Amino acid sequence: MPDSVFQSHTLAAYCKWRGLFWQETVSILPHSPLDLHLYFFTPPSKMDSTTSSKTSVGPLQGLRIVEFAGIGPGPFAGMMLADMGADVIVVDRAADLEKAAQYPRAAMNRGKRSIALDLKSEAGRADAWALIESADALIEGFRPGVMERLGFGPEEVAARHPQLVYGRVTGWGQTGPLAQAAGHDINYVALTGVLSTSCRPGEAPVIPPTMVGDMAGGAMFLAFGVVCALLEAQKSGRGQVVDAAMIDGVTAMSGLIHQMRGTGFWSDRPEKNLFANSAPFYEVFECAEGQHITLGAIEPQFYAELLKRLELDDVSPAGQYDHRAWPALKVRVAAKIKTRTRAEWQALLEGSDVCFAPVLSLAEASEHPHNVARGLFVEVNGQRQPAPAPRLSRTPARAPSPGALCGEHTKEILAELAAQKPNG
Repeated sequence: MPDSVFQSHTLAAYCKWRGLFWQETVSILPHSPLDLHLYFFTPPSKMDSTTSSKTSVGPLQGLRIVEFAGIGPGPFAGMMLADMGADVIVVDRAADLEKAAQYPRAAMNRGKRSIALDLKSEAGRADAWALIESADALIEGFRPGVMERLGFGPEEVAARHPQLVYGRVTGWGQTGPLAQAAGHDINYVALTGVLSTSCRPGEAPVIPPTMVGDMAGGAMFLAFGVVCALLEAQKSGRGQVVDAAMIDGVTAMSGLIHQMRGTGFWSDRPEKNLFANSAPFYEVFECAEGQHITLGAIEPQFYAELLKRLELDDVSPAGQYDHRAWPALKVRVAAKIKTRTRAEWQALLEGSDVCFAPVLSLAEASEHPHNVARGLFVEVNGQRQPAPAPRLSRTPARAPSPGALCGEHTKEILAELAAQKPNG
């Protein structure tokens, strides 16, 4: 079977499998199967059988995080913590073991371990409690109330392990009129007002799929909140709940826009807003062969350099912010860009102070010389994946290892928990 066909079938089947996680609550889980596009698939024939050992380096070495398996921002936050050295253990469903055997290793499970438990059985629940009581933090991404109905809500956990940090990520948050409503990335970004800022005059707003809300506003703020609470717990000896709502995170990220709007530098009218793809110096332009480049010469000195390199000698840099002149000048700039290919513009503008970058495909991005020099991508078990970020000088992230399979480390983890018992 061709790889592309296999991957198409695998994605559909994997979405169905993950959508059935915690089968009794499937109808009220909040996240879209489209989040699974961030899982990089490779056919089983190209996978080796090894996975990561318990080697743990990085700034979070010594911390244990229990992640209740899901999709989207929860696993991504767990991956960030695992990249930085935390022992992240995914609690998978024992009933999924047989189905899971046909699926490849997921990139967002890299560096983690997996334990498969039957939370409907006394033994499975006892093992879950032993795992939670051994951890520093727990993260989950279900709709508000799901963990409570499973019997592992914040109050139950705090009663047995008051030092544990309890991280929760949702779209709308744990409280509020929409807390129980279904939603996806695009909805969360829309409600914050941020989606309205990404449009050209007369056109509908657009955003990159699953990144702004799920990953930036959700996963990253969950990881940040968990680490903040862990630092505080070291002083107080007490855990707390981290309510990481995507609408909260996206709103926080829009702080600069609100600041500019308050000072009159940001206009709600796209045709007057240089960031809304109206200005001739801040836009995506098509090249001769149909590829695209970006220009972002906002500052006067960069704008002057751009005009010089585009040979627009009759245009005065002093009129840069006159929005009335933008439409006509933008037509001229677009026509000028169309005279050369993307590669030719790269040769002329890349590395200069005109604020330039080519629009690369996901495949091309890993081959650009700057990205290669920075090591933006890594090969993990035959898969090309984004490298861990950010970069720490003294205690860098550990090298990513293949994603854990469902239940792959069950015996290993149970043995560890048994050894930690007083009579173990």
